[in-house]
Amino acid sequence: MNNHLLADSLTSHSLKEVSLLDKAKIEPYWLTVTYDKTSHLIFPSKIRYVDLGSEYLSAGKADGVDNVLRIKAAVRNFEPETNFSVITEDGKFYSFDVFYSSAPAVLTYDLLKMKQVEKQKKSEFMFGELEGYSPSVADLIMESIYHRGKKIVRNIYSDNYGIAFSLKGIYVHQGKLYFHTALNNTSNLPFIIDAVTFSIVDKKKAKKTIFQDQTLTPLRIYKVPDKVMESSEESNVFMLEQFTLTKDKILLIEIYEKNGDRNQLIEIKSSAIIKAKTIDFD
Repeated sequence: MNNHLLADSLTSHSLKEVSLLDKAKIEPYWLTVTYDKTSHLIFPSKIRYVDLGSEYLSAGKADGVDNVLRIKAAVRNFEPETNFSVITEDGKFYSFDVFYSSAPAVLTYDLLKMKQVEKQKKSEFMFGELEGYSPSVADLIMESIYHRGKKIVRNIYSDNYGIAFSLKGIYVHQGKLYFHTALNNTSNLPFIIDAVTFSIVDKKKAKKTIFQDQTLTPLRIYKVPDKVMESSEESNVFMLEQFTLTKDKILLIEIYEKNGDRNQLIEIKSSAIIKAKTIDFD
């Protein structure tokens, strides 16, 4: 093959690659910043990673808030434009082209209000703990379960001191288990949640003391456990890696009260887990 034919072949191959990449590109948002004022971007989920394209920008998460990014120009009148990108905890990737303006028209952007636009401008990252499982699918499944009023599991609950903690259902989808719980407070005092734990223990040990053979960490939680006000009920959904139990083991879910002793504990047998309801979501 002569040099001209080789060059033509390489050019054709390169153009084909560019064409394929063009179909996969993520169009960036446009943003203007200034030196004397700070812009704020409110994301639908916690910020996990930020990459600034140049030293023209200064950025950081807002104090005490994980889903708000502060950004401003670190240099006056920079040219040409620069860029930055953000990855959020729900697996979304956001790209921004940034231009300098002495007086930006907008200083606060709420990406929660841009869901329709986001569908065309974002991409999913599969975080390691989900092992290739789509964060968006997980979120949609958890939301669907959360809004289900029907209880599909019976007689798995604890009820003490005006607090009732119950299991409403167990669901399974592509190797992930979803536990739907409810916490009802009939007392006149709010129940402040300190922690919710999952552990696998031996049945005999569980009768004597809370001896944790194995602690399980949820991969995702629908709502951050906070508190249940007096005379009210709160539901939640916990996503865990699929597991099974032998007949001599049980799963304990315990919820602890902050600065209190109204802790609640429910026991789940192997039979309840293997009867988990399948979710068709493909």
